[in-house]
Amino acid sequence: MADLNTRKAGILLHITSLPSDYGIGDLGESAYKFVDLLSSNSVRLWQMLPVGPTGYGDSPYAARSAFAGNELMISPRLLYLDGYLELDDVMDKALPSERVDYGEARKLKMPMLRRAAENFLKENRGNKDFETFRTKEGWWLEDYALFQVLADEYNDSRWFLSWPKSLKMRDEKALEKVRREKKHEIDVYVVLQYFFCKQFTDLKAYANEHGVLLIGDIPIFVAGDSSDAWSHRELLQIDENGEQEASSGVPPDAFSADGQLWGNPLYRWSEHVRTGFRWWIDRFKKNLELFDIVRVDHFRGFEACWEVPKGETTAKNGHWVKSPGQELFDALRSELGSDLPIIAEDLGVITPEVEKLRMDNGFPGMKILQFAFAFDEGDWQTGNAYLPHNIEKLSVAYTGTHDNNTTRGWYEELDDGMKDYVRRYFECSDDEVLWEAIRALMASPALYAIFPMQDILGLGSDARMNVPSTCGTSNWSWHMNKEDLETKSLEGLKYYAHLYGRDK
Repeated sequence: MADLNTRKAGILLHITSLPSDYGIGDLGESAYKFVDLLSSNSVRLWQMLPVGPTGYGDSPYAARSAFAGNELMISPRLLYLDGYLELDDVMDKALPSERVDYGEARKLKMPMLRRAAENFLKENRGNKDFETFRTKEGWWLEDYALFQVLADEYNDSRWFLSWPKSLKMRDEKALEKVRREKKHEIDVYVVLQYFFCKQFTDLKAYANEHGVLLIGDIPIFVAGDSSDAWSHRELLQIDENGEQEASSGVPPDAFSADGQLWGNPLYRWSEHVRTGFRWWIDRFKKNLELFDIVRVDHFRGFEACWEVPKGETTAKNGHWVKSPGQELFDALRSELGSDLPIIAEDLGVITPEVEKLRMDNGFPGMKILQFAFAFDEGDWQTGNAYLPHNIEKLSVAYTGTHDNNTTRGWYEELDDGMKDYVRRYFECSDDEVLWEAIRALMASPALYAIFPMQDILGLGSDARMNVPSTCGTSNWSWHMNKEDLETKSLEGLKYYAHLYGRDK
């Protein structure tokens, strides 16, 4: 097993951003070529966004399941090689696109994937590997498949608004009727999850064999329109009528006068404590089967969550409610081992209590270079914790994340005074800022230094992955070109990896 405590360099790139003939990146040929690109350039980490099946808005942070994989990431060409599709099924089906269009990708891919699943069901009755998978994962898989079938039936995953009351409230007779009448459709979704698991597991094995570790991402909250909320409302602040009692968010700050109202249901922590955190243990266990390391989004929520009462239209009138974070991590360690490979997303307003929770558990936090440059009454903030010379060892350093502009785009939008500060810090010209920033983070004490692929390619604002608190077609849709997999730009990272001891 690779040593997770040695200095490493990595790339942040979501699966959907890989080049593909089907309009959206998948687990096929491009993913393997990307691993080869990383491996040959001494890049040891590939960080992804959450890989769950997305719903409205296609945010990977609002998945329809905390356990399932996104069916759109399944590679049709690998299914052809496995014998579940004909050549005619996968040829001449191209959907070339500079951006990912999730709606068009679904129209193109889902019929192909369903055909492959139906062929599998015809030819593989009694397949031991599949039956083992279905039995092992049944505790979440059967509810998820049923949920997806019902979402298709009512053309809406918002079970609390659009489904008949008997199904909304999970009346057992009504559910059993659907299971009988929709057995084939349920089986198809189960097979698709089997395909996803097999393809992802194969990719992980290939990456590990080539010295590349995979970093996943766990959103702290589940979506309200998810199979988790529908089937495990006892774990969430959802009342007997299926309505949320409160919503998640963050309080007002310098960036938002109203705060951010995310709308996710909050946890009923007393029930998690009562069950020994079984759901959380299973969730981390599942993610650590797919990934070598997991980043936990909104880590501060494990110390306290911002709870916004039902009916509020902004997050202003919320309040902090304590979470049993240390109890949870103790429970995880007792079952999964003492060394939890977790990265804590500790951005935003972080209290001493949150910092203590992170440090007590030995989790590296995140340092974002773009947050490092600011003036305080006209003076440079040379003590800023995000400046490369101040970064602590127990950190993961980034130029930016999926929620930031690209580094080139960020720099181009700075005012002249701040640009001057940045150039002085890196002792470089405008054209050199990007790679001098990368070099500084590679040289920093941080345990890991990770860079969005857009920065490695030197792209501007039009390649940004997401603008927080907005909903538009440009979010989550950046797509690489096939030529990008032949890029020589990673050679600079390889040089720095050797120079600064990040090539192990």
